[in-house]
Amino acid sequence: MNLKQTVDYYIKSSWHSIARMYNQAASENELSQTIGYVLINVPKEGVPATQIAPLMGMEPTSLSRLLKTMEDNGLIYRQKDLIDKRVVKIFLTEKGIEKRKISKKIILDFNAKVEKNIPAEKLECFVSVLQQICELTKKD
Repeated sequence: MNLKQTVDYYIKSSWHSIARMYNQAASENELSQTIGYVLINVPKEGVPATQIAPLMGMEPTSLSRLLKTMEDNGLIYRQKDLIDKRVVKIFLTEKGIEKRKISKKIILDFNAKVEKNIPAEKLECFVSVLQQICELTKKD
């Protein structure tokens, strides 16, 4: 079997293409794809810093550097939890909220483009297959 015919080849090449597109759009807005995802995953009520890494599949050390960069760029601020002082919550600044809107628009625009060009039944099948593949990676 040719390695360019494997399932993971198509998944990986598609993801790289999507990531390039997102990074291009993000860089035009002084963001990165990763920063955009963090912005999208911080709710109004804030989120403990320790919960962000698992949401994004990141290592805590990588996240620490990223959060420091985001804080330096005025996108987030940290605040100790009022009840449990050991917990540090991440909140978006006004600038962070504006950049989240941009990130969200980029994602929704791409999603609309996909939905416009691929029939709903094919997309449903695609998502179902990806979910099954994800489950297979968790077994054994």
